[in-house]
Amino acid sequence: MRQNLQHGAVYAVAGAAAFATMGALVKLAAAELPNPMVVFLRNAFGLLILLPWLLQPGLEGLATRRPWAHLLRAAAGLTAMYCFFFAISRMQLANAVLLNYSQPLFIPFIAWLWLGERPARRIAPAVLIGFVGVALILKPDAGLVSPVGLIGLAAGVLAAVAMVAIRALSSTEPATRIVFYFTTLGTLISLGPAVYLWQSPSPGAWLAMLGAGGFATLGQILLTRAYSVAPAAHVGSLIYAAVIFAGLWGWWIWAEIPDLFSLAGTVLVVAAACLVVFARRSQPAEE
Repeated sequence: MRQNLQHGAVYAVAGAAAFATMGALVKLAAAELPNPMVVFLRNAFGLLILLPWLLQPGLEGLATRRPWAHLLRAAAGLTAMYCFFFAISRMQLANAVLLNYSQPLFIPFIAWLWLGERPARRIAPAVLIGFVGVALILKPDAGLVSPVGLIGLAAGVLAAVAMVAIRALSSTEPATRIVFYFTTLGTLISLGPAVYLWQSPSPGAWLAMLGAGGFATLGQILLTRAYSVAPAAHVGSLIYAAVIFAGLWGWWIWAEIPDLFSLAGTVLVVAAACLVVFARRSQPAEE
């Protein structure tokens, strides 16, 4: 098990680095391209890279009796992506990544409402600590919160909805089928807004978006591998290394220096999210 934990840690941290790099490439492309184009190109390149793996089971393996559930999952995940990429283009990269990764704070309550999985009472303090951290990052001014910050937080909420949708789908749908419908529907749905606002990307923007699709796919593969060799709670805590990598990219490329409030908020959100992940994994059946 020790060897598996070590391998899982390496895969998880490498996956976190890949996702942070994807965020940096999205931020570079977003300086030139409108958000709908960035979302579409991220999905399209991701689909092209994943397609050989997704089609391995054959077309018969992609047949589903739950199209509406797949559509709901795609809608939640795609809307989260629109919000996340919008926040990336207008916030410090590390803060946008952290708000997107606030999803463990919302998953217990969404799963309670949707799946009837009552959250353990002991996660309440951790969730409160996490929301204090979010408030420090958003930095309300005279009772008002930045719209960009709220959109970044909405990415975390919608990502949590998508995660609960995956849990609901997994009772009958294999992972390959879930990924196929999300990437395909995400590409098709995002095509319309992208065409409406289309502008010719520069070679640098094309390269950045191709890299974003590639690193996002690499991150998914690495995290899948991490979850296969190490306990999910440990992997779930290590993926927050993405915030550190995003901070390094932000400092190196855009000279982004977080203030003390953002640093304190980051510590609180990461600690709270990790506590929630561990509490949910160790939750007794009677709770």
